[in-house]
Amino acid sequence: MILRQFLHADPVAVSYLFGCGGRAAGAVVDPLGDLAPYLSAAEATGMRIRYVIDTHLHADHISAGRALAEAAGAEYVLFAEAAVNFPFRGVRDGEELELGNVLIKVLHTPGHTPEHISLLVTDRTRAAEPWFVLTGHTLMVGDLGRTELATSAEDGARELFRSIQKLKALPDHVEVLPGAYSGSVCGRSLSGKPTSTIGFEKRYNKAFRIEDEAEFLRVMLADVPPPPPQAAQIRAANSSMMAAAE
Repeated sequence: MILRQFLHADPVAVSYLFGCGGRAAGAVVDPLGDLAPYLSAAEATGMRIRYVIDTHLHADHISAGRALAEAAGAEYVLFAEAAVNFPFRGVRDGEELELGNVLIKVLHTPGHTPEHISLLVTDRTRAAEPWFVLTGHTLMVGDLGRTELATSAEDGARELFRSIQKLKALPDHVEVLPGAYSGSVCGRSLSGKPTSTIGFEKRYNKAFRIEDEAEFLRVMLADVPPPPPQAAQIRAANSSMMAAAE
């Protein structure tokens, strides 16, 4: 297993390169900005990028996903029902993508956005059970993602409550690799630590540990921060429904 984490500060976000070094097969998740760091890291680790995956249509930055996929000769991957105006490889809940000895299982985790997916990753050279989960803006360290950027806040929160049950069912040791950390506009009480575990978040993440749906809705709908600047325009640009805002 090879894993590289890219921490971005403007905007605050996290991208990942991971895969199987032995079979020279890798994937990049949620890329933004300059393509060179991802291409250079893949070359340095001897991996060919086979998939570029966006966990969702972002509202806080312009995705580099399609451009990176084209540059690397990779498939660009989104949830199958993502409302976009360009071709892509659509994946659904439970579908698997293989990278040599590394296996990615897609989990549809709507709530932050309707098309949001998380990626459960297993290194079959180490164990038959999953090692980490890339959670995008669904589960982050300290809190959950906001729910009103692509639908009503209440509808999004109801979807998110159902989604986090899938994540809570994962073994406690599974590492959580989110798509943002403190300073991101896509969450509230986020930690500056960019990784955690399912078990730690089940115990100490205020929203994630709530078991009652009514209480969950109350917490998620309270004190919603202002949306990212030009959020609707950026999301539309990432779906190719309009040009990026100037």
